[in-house]
Amino acid sequence: MSLEVLKEQFEDKIHSGNPREIREWLDQQNISDVAELVYEFPDHESNIVAAMSVHRAAGVFKILDVPTQKSIIQTLPPDKTAELLNELSPDDRTDFLEELTSNVVRELIKLLNQEERKITLSLLGYPENSLGRLMTPDYIYVYENNTVQEVLNTIRRVGKNSETIDVIYVINKDGELLDDIRIREFILASPDKKVKDLMDGRVISLNAYDDQEIANDVFKMNNRVALPVVSNSNKLLGIVTIDDVLWVASEEFSEDMQKMGGTEALEQPYLDISLLQLFRKRVVWLIVLFIGELITISAMHQFEDEIAKVVILATFIPLIISSGGNSGSQAATLIIQAMALKEISIADWWRIMRREIISGLLLGTTLCILGISVISIWHSFSHTFGEYYLSIAFTIGLSLIGVVLWGTLMGSMLPLILKKLGADPAASSTPFVATLVDVTGLLIYFSLAVMILSGKLL
Repeated sequence: MSLEVLKEQFEDKIHSGNPREIREWLDQQNISDVAELVYEFPDHESNIVAAMSVHRAAGVFKILDVPTQKSIIQTLPPDKTAELLNELSPDDRTDFLEELTSNVVRELIKLLNQEERKITLSLLGYPENSLGRLMTPDYIYVYENNTVQEVLNTIRRVGKNSETIDVIYVINKDGELLDDIRIREFILASPDKKVKDLMDGRVISLNAYDDQEIANDVFKMNNRVALPVVSNSNKLLGIVTIDDVLWVASEEFSEDMQKMGGTEALEQPYLDISLLQLFRKRVVWLIVLFIGELITISAMHQFEDEIAKVVILATFIPLIISSGGNSGSQAATLIIQAMALKEISIADWWRIMRREIISGLLLGTTLCILGISVISIWHSFSHTFGEYYLSIAFTIGLSLIGVVLWGTLMGSMLPLILKKLGADPAASSTPFVATLVDVTGLLIYFSLAVMILSGKLL
């Protein structure tokens, strides 16, 4: 069903004014379609959520963006808010509460029933961006001495309230994780077989204090829909599901893209963040880059006599520094992407450096030949460069080799250095690398100019 048809039908239901009819119609729609209606009819967003059955409303609420969630919670009646928050899975509820101020969180937690309140406070007690905040305690566990029939009975009894039943977790009497077994193994086994007979000990688990980014890598390498989360003493605390990890991956991607553009990560959608917050996110990086460019001006000042004697050198400054900045940005982007995909690590620095030296020389030589050719052809039509045009051409060409080589080395090594220091490699990208290469590019350019043109034009 197209969005336009969906909107028309919804408007018809609203005009009918029949709450039961509206509820039944909303409960029949896809969760994603109802979420679109919430965005299309902001004046009715809380009414849409309130009109639905609580289970369906929770499904819609968890896929909405944070500003819309906040708006709905602010306008929902207290009883509906309590129903909604208690219905949300613990991980989705914790994820939402993380975005609110402490005063609001304190008031909302009062609306939870005793069991859900205890779970929520437990999850909020873990460090921000840790897997403890992401996990859900809704899973099925059994003991190694249970029979397959007992396991199946447990699944029927508690499976409805579990996040997933694809994998069943085996623990001992102390709550320590022993293994995880896919449900198909129980379905295919004889009823009297023991759980311990199905165990292979190849369990993969995550630590509650690990960073959420770790889960993305583990899921990708092991083809799982859910993974157990344990304490430092291997006690089973909860599970993390693939849908939560996909949200984390999306957020991390957005954050990296913003950092690569020279700004701090935005915690809210662009149009929802205040101008003051947007200013604060961007101004720090601009000041850092501004100071970096002041160093560039200082470098140019050191060669002002040379520029005064050979004015033509100044016209090629943008070409030189942009070539170095572009090559550095290319290298930084490739290395950051390879690090994110776990294709390389800090230990590979020497192999990376060798490859980038060769790449830099090849790229620089290509631009060198192109630059010399352009100046030579230009001279055949105009004597702009005078009798020493070849010397100027070789100054430009060799400078391009130097700055491109330096740019690729800076762009490839900086992410590794920042990673080694515990910083985010994404912060080393485009603007940061370009500013650093600007300064060194000018030093390379004018140093070669002094060497080659000395006694001729200088």
